[in-house]
Amino acid sequence: MARRSVLFSPGDRPEMCRKAPETGADVVVFDLEDAVAPARKAEARTAVADVLAGFDPDCEVCVRVSSTDSTADLDVLLDDAPDEHRLDSLMLPKAETREDVRSLAEGATERGHDLPVFALVETAPGILHTEEIAAAEPTTAVCFGAEDLAADLGASRTEEGTEVLYAREHAVLAASAAGVDAIDTVFTDIEDEEGLGTETEFAVELGYDGKMAIHPAQVDPINDAYTPSPEHVEWAERVLDARSEADADGRGVFRVDGEMIDAPLIAQAERVIERADAAGR
Repeated sequence: MARRSVLFSPGDRPEMCRKAPETGADVVVFDLEDAVAPARKAEARTAVADVLAGFDPDCEVCVRVSSTDSTADLDVLLDDAPDEHRLDSLMLPKAETREDVRSLAEGATERGHDLPVFALVETAPGILHTEEIAAAEPTTAVCFGAEDLAADLGASRTEEGTEVLYAREHAVLAASAAGVDAIDTVFTDIEDEEGLGTETEFAVELGYDGKMAIHPAQVDPINDAYTPSPEHVEWAERVLDARSEADADGRGVFRVDGEMIDAPLIAQAERVIERADAAGR
């Protein structure tokens, strides 16, 4: 399953939620947290529950629950949900411990739904405990939230992002060690497509599997960055074909296009093919 782009839609805007899959996002997240004013939470829960009934898009459907009252969210979303109700996963904001993830998943299970959890690490305790959060049984992805983390630390956000770089690297390392997806932070300037491209390419280089988006216009640039180019796919195929020949000859190291290929490059080639296949090449 590709999770290149993870697009948020405000839960109190049902018309935007219904249209979100048309953007081409791999995951659409109906947001009951930051995008909804406290006075509109109850209205948003009901609106999202209505959207989920009979909803069946060609993408993953997720809901980000409220950090202050996820129980009320689950009550409205999952209790007495109709058979055609569509919800694939939950997103937990401000995840700080393994138990936070388990508690949300258990709340869904108690209501008859086994749902994986996108764990959003965006506080100092969350970053320090990312390994245990990533390794929790319900966790399907670790999401890194730079904006809330900077606020929690009292750090100033900069264009270079050095103030959150350690945490950004730590999150992707923990996700990789646990074998779950790593989803990078949002890019807040929706007018700066060039900046989004640069930031997304850097996230790809760090090893992230996808990136969160806050506007439909961000989806295509993110998808493009996480989809291997035809040239890269051809290189990977040549590497894997040569690997098969080398295995048959009992050789551990071989050349492709004049480049010496060993285990790390073979792993890179395999990842390229996996990403291309997930993107529907």
